[in-house]
This record gives sequence, structure tokens and C-alpha cells, in this order.
Amino acid sequence: MRVVLDDLSGAGIVALLTDHVAELRATSPPGSSHALDVDGLREPGVTFWSVLDGETIAGCGAVKELDATHGEIKSMRTAPTHRQRGVGSLVLRHIVAEARARGYTRLSLETGSADFYAPARGLYERHGFTYCEPFDDYVLDPHSVFMTRAL
Repeated sequence: MRVVLDDLSGAGIVALLTDHVAELRATSPPGSSHALDVDGLREPGVTFWSVLDGETIAGCGAVKELDATHGEIKSMRTAPTHRQRGVGSLVLRHIVAEARARGYTRLSLETGSADFYAPARGLYERHGFTYCEPFDDYVLDPHSVFMTRAL
């Protein structure tokens, strides 16, 4: 498997992200889902990568630059066909390495507090992320948790 920079023009990645946003919005109340749709991921300041297994999309992830030293992880997703195969760890390690190369001193993220999100929280914990207060424009929300990692 390999991680590649993606311009979000392929039908496969658009389908994966469309399903991702729909699932997250279905599991969080209105106003508590902060997933970026495809257009949001195309905004300046957001860099997006796909994980490919051959030519098959296995997953994805993005980083949004909050400022010159702080990035936010967005749109981490593993395709259903590739779960439990290390895709999340692969793309997360790539994002951390890219953030370091950019000179970031911190990476943060928002994810859900419901049981549905427990696998994601576990992945981030295993990679050194700890719980923190809301960052950037986020506010306390019982449906969200915030995590960060110094680089």
C-alpha cells in the first residue's frame, strides 16, 4: 500500500468521502459533525492523501493548516474492504511526517465521543495523541472530543 497526494477528482475517492460524511452526520446530532465534504477538502490550506492498494482506494486522510505551526487532521477514513489492515496507521504516520516536514509543532483533531468513534480514538491514542480542550474555532460539545500531539 502507498500514500499518494490526491486532487479529489477520482470517482472512487469522491464516493468514499461521500459515504464518510453521510455516516458521520448520521451518527452525530446537527451542529456536532465537523467532517469536511469534498468541496471543503479542496479549500486552500487543506492537503489530502489517498491510500492505494494497487489501484484500489484503501483509505484517506488530510491535514488542514491552522497556522504556521499547528495542523488539524481531517477526513481519516478506511474503506470497508480494508479495515483492520493498518491503513489508518499508515496514513496517520504519513500525516505526522508531513506535519514535521512543514515545521508544525502540533497536530490536533476533533472526533466523536460516541462508542461508534472508539476505534478512531484508540488509533489516535496508540499514535501518541492525548485529550485536550477545544482548539481553533471549536467549542465544548458533549458529542465531540479533542485530541492533540506535540511534534
